[in-house]
Amino acid sequence: MGTWGTGPFDNDTAADWAGDFEEADVAARPAMIRDALAAAADAEDYLDADDAMAALAAAALVSAAQANGPQLDDNYGPDAAALEGLDLGEGLRVLAVRAVTRVFGADSEWRELWEDAGELGEARTELEPILSALRDTPGGAS
Repeated sequence: MGTWGTGPFDNDTAADWAGDFEEADVAARPAMIRDALAAAADAEDYLDADDAMAALAAAALVSAAQANGPQLDDNYGPDAAALEGLDLGEGLRVLAVRAVTRVFGADSEWRELWEDAGELGEARTELEPILSALRDTPGGAS
């Protein structure tokens, strides 16, 4: 895997997805996010690493759009301005939670690769702020 760090955009797949996202018409961006999240959340069998990495990148965007969400790392990910004017409502937030949970779970190549590298804990720790912001509802309940 072309990976240089544990962040959501620190790999070739996610960086390429982010580039495509920024180049896409604004009207097409929510569907791009939904498609990437659904590919992971709805995977019935073994979750491919590329699908997992694209889903984590998409989840990072949804998380950044939350009031308490972490800022985007625009070194390899899109600039925060790419989210302006997008309707990333409750449905995408819920789908993002499902996708990240699936990526972290069993039968995930992403998880297996980080376990094999002995860095699963570090990778999960890096992504936990994204999942925490996604799980927090506007009323503060999880």
